[in-house]
Amino acid sequence: MNVSRSHPSLPPDAAKIIEESIASVREALSSLRYGNISLTVHEGRVVQIDVTEKKRFKPS
Repeated sequence: MNVSRSHPSLPPDAAKIIEESIASVREALSSLRYGNISLTVHEGRVVQIDVTEKKRFKPS
């Protein structure tokens, strides 16, 4: 996803920050099997990503 193409009015540094945020969310999603991902946004920017992983065990 190229943010600068979809939002040409964004300055290049803002587009880079958005791209980095998207990459971080993708990384969190790809490494998570069960759990939650929570994004904290301030003034339209992702400032924190919390990942809560669940471990599931099969009964013996």
